[in-house]
Amino acid sequence: MVGDFTFKSFGGLLLPAIEVGRICVKIAGREAGRKCVIVDVIDKNFVLITGPQKVTGVKRRRINVGHIEPTEKKIRIRRGDSDEDIASAIDSETMNFLRESVKIKL
Repeated sequence: MVGDFTFKSFGGLLLPAIEVGRICVKIAGREAGRKCVIVDVIDKNFVLITGPQKVTGVKRRRINVGHIEPTEKKIRIRRGDSDEDIASAIDSETMNFLRESVKIKL
């Protein structure tokens, strides 16, 4: 644990852990480049994410962990919270961070 963040080693690099409340960037699919929030960890390969759709345009869905890249930011939510609960847990600084789009390099 470094500061408030939990990191996992991956090929010698320290990356933020896949955990509930972690803000990630989608790197594959039609929503690539948009940010999302992990709502639930289903198993080691799949997570449930949401934008929420009214904030970032990302629908709530199950995705492969290989299709997201975690950021260092995290919000405090409970496992399985609704989109409304998640939207109310996001402060203005995090809201601006979520709305920023990321250019994906292929």
